[in-house]
Amino acid sequence: MAYPATLIPGDGIGPEVVDAAVAVVEATGVEFDWDRQEAGMGAFEDTGDPLPQATLDSIGRTRLAFKGPLTTPVGTGFRSINVQIRQHFDLYANVRPCETLPNTRGPFEGVDLLLYRENTEGLYAGIEYFDERNQIADSINRITRVGSERIIRYAFEDAVRRGRKRLTLVHKANILKETGGMFLRIGQEIASDFPQIEFDDRIIDNMAMQLVIHPGKYDAIVTTNMFGDILSDLMSGLVGGLGVTGSANVGADCAVFEAVHGSAPDIAGQGIANPTAIVRSGAMMLQYLGETDAAQAVRQALFDVYSDPENLTGDLGGRASTSEFGETLAARVREIVG
Repeated sequence: MAYPATLIPGDGIGPEVVDAAVAVVEATGVEFDWDRQEAGMGAFEDTGDPLPQATLDSIGRTRLAFKGPLTTPVGTGFRSINVQIRQHFDLYANVRPCETLPNTRGPFEGVDLLLYRENTEGLYAGIEYFDERNQIADSINRITRVGSERIIRYAFEDAVRRGRKRLTLVHKANILKETGGMFLRIGQEIASDFPQIEFDDRIIDNMAMQLVIHPGKYDAIVTTNMFGDILSDLMSGLVGGLGVTGSANVGADCAVFEAVHGSAPDIAGQGIANPTAIVRSGAMMLQYLGETDAAQAVRQALFDVYSDPENLTGDLGGRASTSEFGETLAARVREIVG
């Protein structure tokens, strides 16, 4: 049976890296019935709408999407389409694994971190006001008990499924005593339901320092929306950058898997983009669907292909084009699955 899924190629380098990733995912033998839709700057230029209703309808039907990077105007223009999709489908859990691959340029070896980010509220809820007369801008950092409970409980449950041993809750409860304080208290309450997981907490600024000094001391992390956005990029830097880290946005019955890097319009169409991030997101999608062997085949193939620097794209010192890297990786996946 083919899994129905919405395919959003995205902007800039999106179509190139998504095509390579689709080839790798399909090399596992798992079949998909792709419904190709548009979103982002390209959709806006074509239709006047950066998030067409047809795209929302498709995700609403398939409950599963595989998405390339989208361009978001800075400071003006339409709101982030990524944020809109997460809020529309209540994709409350953003999951960001960061694991070192061979021959990458991270400052540490053997990093294996997992971040759970609340994905729909906090400062990214978009509750903002502007007082024209006094030139004052306000943003509301909305934290709810329901939102906090579900992301923290999801983090504990998923950490157990993945065999993780420790979960660190990151907050700013020393200053943000109501919002951060509630998030911390809820974490402490839920931790009692998971005695098999060691639980502790860190203040956000201290956590940022800790991660760049000795990331090996940490395992899994759960935090609020903006702190998670910042820490997840920091963690990507520990393993070679946004180009090699995947991402999942998960709700109660819907999930979107995407590249976390930008659309890089300056190199679009040149065949030099690294598709590893969206490939890793594809492995996460397979895992979400229960296709465990297929997901593991993609993970193993990445480590095998990365072990030879000649296989890599130019950003990592290799000579492979986007499509050549994808073809090499897909071939290795086929070897692994037999």
